[in-house]
Amino acid sequence: MSRVAVKRRILRVKDTVRTRTIDSLAAEEPLEIRLNGTPLTVTMRTPGDDFDLAAGFLVSEGAVDSPDDIATMRYCAGATVDGENTYNVLDVRLAPGIPAPEPRNFYTTSSCGVCGKASLEAVRTVARWSAGDDPVELAQSTVAELPGRLRAAQRVFDRTGGLHAAGLFTADGEPLCVREDVGRHNAVDKLLGWALRNGRLPLRGTVLMVSGRASFELVQKAVMGGVPVLTAVSAPSSLAVELAAEEGLTLIGFLRGNSMNVYTGERRLRPPGDHTTAPNGATASNGVAAPRGGEDVTSGAGHGSAGALSPG
Repeated sequence: MSRVAVKRRILRVKDTVRTRTIDSLAAEEPLEIRLNGTPLTVTMRTPGDDFDLAAGFLVSEGAVDSPDDIATMRYCAGATVDGENTYNVLDVRLAPGIPAPEPRNFYTTSSCGVCGKASLEAVRTVARWSAGDDPVELAQSTVAELPGRLRAAQRVFDRTGGLHAAGLFTADGEPLCVREDVGRHNAVDKLLGWALRNGRLPLRGTVLMVSGRASFELVQKAVMGGVPVLTAVSAPSSLAVELAAEEGLTLIGFLRGNSMNVYTGERRLRPPGDHTTAPNGATASNGVAAPRGGEDVTSGAGHGSAGALSPG
């Protein structure tokens, strides 16, 4: 079952013309994630890929780093007083010996990925992998193509115009996985969950492309997944740049056509015409990007395909 878009009658006004029509809206519903039967968080999300979302949330919190860390995931029956399964309550059972993350105010909106953190220090989760140690390099032309490739994979955006997107790409620009959600942090968590459940963590040699701005929480999630490069079509925040610099992450913003700003980790971006061969077989880089100017990909919004689906 998929509820990614909702139809609604509207009045469309253009100049002096008024038209009654049907519009498609991006769905937004709460998802309660329970951990070993105990409520952990409620997040506003676009229904679909919920197993990936829950798994990715736990990756972001530093609770899990292997598919073996999760025993089962299942939607809970009895979510309403009449016992109906709304597919809005998901229970995750951790494997024996895997401790639960530290409790905090875990309510998050679709626009905030770190709401409820008590302090900045608490947000700086200790990463299990070092992004700075990743030797990956990328051609500037490849990076320039990423926004178009991400946009081409946004299936639900074409219908609603109201979703964020996040995509994982190889260093050659080939898409690995694309996810959409009303929350930018949810879209990234869905990617991390997909990677966890498919045994791909850490995500070395990959690029994370997001359709909006590069906020602190998105840099944090990239670091927690072992992603060495984060690119965004819009601006980063000052704290995002600070964290990226500390962790050795390459952070690129205002990526629009052949124009981009490289805020950290410029060593990974090969300038046009640089074909020097590095010891690892890659091409060496010592260039700087232009200043500001203005395997099979998996995509979709169905419910998680793996894990137990019986009532929890």
